[in-house]
Amino acid sequence: MSEGIKTGLEIADEFAGVDLGDLRLNRRLLKIASALAGCPTGSIPAATDGRAEMEAAYRFFDNAKVTPADVLAPHREATLQRIRQCNMVVLAQDTTEMELTRPTQQVEGAGPLTSEKRRGSYYHPLMAFNLENLCLGTVWNKHWVREKIHVGRSEADKQRAKLSTPIEDKESMRWIEGIRAGREVAQACPQTTCVCVSDSESDIYELFAEPLGTPSGNDLHLVIRACRDRKLLDGDSKIDDAKLFDAVRKSECLYRCVVDVSSRKAKPNAQRKSPRTSPRDARTAKVEVRALSVTLAPPSRPDRTLPSLKLNVILVEEPNPPEGQEPIQWLLLTTLPISTIEEVQRVVACYCIRWQIEITQAECVSRTSLYRLAA
Repeated sequence: MSEGIKTGLEIADEFAGVDLGDLRLNRRLLKIASALAGCPTGSIPAATDGRAEMEAAYRFFDNAKVTPADVLAPHREATLQRIRQCNMVVLAQDTTEMELTRPTQQVEGAGPLTSEKRRGSYYHPLMAFNLENLCLGTVWNKHWVREKIHVGRSEADKQRAKLSTPIEDKESMRWIEGIRAGREVAQACPQTTCVCVSDSESDIYELFAEPLGTPSGNDLHLVIRACRDRKLLDGDSKIDDAKLFDAVRKSECLYRCVVDVSSRKAKPNAQRKSPRTSPRDARTAKVEVRALSVTLAPPSRPDRTLPSLKLNVILVEEPNPPEGQEPIQWLLLTTLPISTIEEVQRVVACYCIRWQIEITQAECVSRTSLYRLAA
């Protein structure tokens, strides 16, 4: 996984420990995986050797004994072995649409995406990367289909429903499930610092309140991009007048540097227009970096009382963006230390590695690729 496309022999090694409860299924998985590795951009008919092999592959995927977790298990173990060879790894999680909309006949089992007209499913993996941006593998994933979407509700109704629904009943629970999966990785790799990194969609207070400790003593760490301003507590546990963004902006600039900004296409059918859904050209940005330790005031929840949280925060901000360009602004919440410039730089580097999961998913779930695989 870390050095390009694997050969059939390497794929056999990757799935050597597979146990689907039937030796025939085990052998079939190895054949299918090797075939797809040899033809990564082709359809199942194109990758397999003749009609009999093609039909055997389809029967395999239709077999109720074959579960995604069982198929992933040997690859996960191989990934853990690679993680154990690293001093630090980034565990990046991200959600992507697997769009299967077709002009006429729709794919059976697909559900609505952002509208009833767009059909498909959602995929949310937790992928491991070393500090050289090399992918080590997938350690956990979640895949789901929406049964329905609520059309025509006012923003006020949406907000009321959002506040009254427990986190366990929301799609956003996937981020916390990813943290729990990351904690299991940290437990299994006690000599490796594991840092779970995700973008602003995961800025959920319950996620930060999730226990990060493990029996082995190798705590999981977080780097989460903030998407909302939050109230702070002062030393007497009273609400401070300042909020998160203002507090860190008033702190001293630690250093200035140049960061690479990746290109981005406009997000299709975005429900709201924002700088994060607009297209962007690749460029370099001159940024200022500040850091601060804060105590977050807990939000009110109708079903539970949440604790206050001590976190470190880093602001990476572009003071003078090019004309017509949105300024770079990353507010990163982290459990990693920030006592030195080197430690702050390490946190920023971990966040930048997260982009690799977006690149990987964009390649893997393009509509053309999905159509070919579904052929």
